[in-house]
Amino acid sequence: MATAELTGKHLVLGMTGGIACYKIAELTRLLTKAGATVQVAMTEAATQFITPVTMQALSGRPVYTSQWDARIPNNMAHIDLSREADAIVIAPASTDFLAKLAHGIADDLLSTLCVARDCPLLVVPAMNRQMWMNPATQRNVAQLRADGIEVLGPDSGAQACGEVGDGRMLEPEATYEAIASFFQPKILAGRRVLLTAGPTFEPLDPVRGITNRSSGKMGFALARAAQQAGADVHLVAGPVALDTPWGVLREDVQTAQQMHDAVMRAVPDYDIFIGVAAVADWRVDQVSDHKIKKTADKALPTFTFVENPDILASVAKLPHPPFCVGFAAESGNLEVHGEEKRVRKSVPLLIGNLGPQTFGLDDNEVILFEAKGATRLPRADKQTLAHALIAEIARRLPDASLIS
Repeated sequence: MATAELTGKHLVLGMTGGIACYKIAELTRLLTKAGATVQVAMTEAATQFITPVTMQALSGRPVYTSQWDARIPNNMAHIDLSREADAIVIAPASTDFLAKLAHGIADDLLSTLCVARDCPLLVVPAMNRQMWMNPATQRNVAQLRADGIEVLGPDSGAQACGEVGDGRMLEPEATYEAIASFFQPKILAGRRVLLTAGPTFEPLDPVRGITNRSSGKMGFALARAAQQAGADVHLVAGPVALDTPWGVLREDVQTAQQMHDAVMRAVPDYDIFIGVAAVADWRVDQVSDHKIKKTADKALPTFTFVENPDILASVAKLPHPPFCVGFAAESGNLEVHGEEKRVRKSVPLLIGNLGPQTFGLDDNEVILFEAKGATRLPRADKQTLAHALIAEIARRLPDASLIS
């Protein structure tokens, strides 16, 4: 999550009846933490699962449950509550409420508010697996999509009733990610992006190996930003302890050779390649089958190294390469080494980290190297920087003029 990435957004958060109401407490916290203002409206059924007092405390705003609420001066809560909203989010959205929306039924505050809206509507279904798969529910969901309503989820897994299957509401973090993605400009709509991220690990024996301090944060932030920009994203990740960004296909690898092979298998289907991973330049020629032991004479082990494949250069040399973006971390003289590396790898754009000490940090500062010169971007948290970099990449695509 970027710092305050929803600043200035006003959301009406509508809650309908269901045990998943407990998840909305955390969702509200995430939305407000990201800078959004949240106005909660609840059906009578929702108040049976979580109290309006709880939601008021978390949102910092009065909660509305009745269309006859006299706190609205003109007594028209169903009109006034939505007029300043950037979107209405119904979470959880029950089977009954989906049916109401599909058929334009307006018999309480929340349903009337949705029918009278002039802003986007997003629904987050939550119900038993049989209720979700019921033909009537599927018809209603298809109608909602046809009407331009965003349907987020549902997930699959264990349900409160004890059954397992589709219908489970997305977790709060995933719901937040889907909402944040909704508000991002789709500057990469229709594009397919392949990325690498994190370090590689080159084994010496079954328990030891050579790696580096890359956390993968920048690569994962770029994968998230590309997905939010509308791209179909495939992330090839080295060994990192990071959650997969919402909507991103992740493939885990360990060594540089494995990362190279995964990229070369996938790359024909992608039109943008971003090589963010800190790939080891060398590996040992012969990996020991057993743990290397100390010897009685304390003789040091010796290793013969061989060069790993250059993933970025391999992609750039393809007969019909995608638009290639490289990353570089230098310990000094980045302005010279960055441009030299860009030319050597034959890529149109190379992004230089201002020092390898950025590994593991939550912010960064970079220089963009291209044939026409270098551009320095201001220091920012890595997610904010990722959005800026995706915008820079989108502007440089060969047919960028076609991007809306």
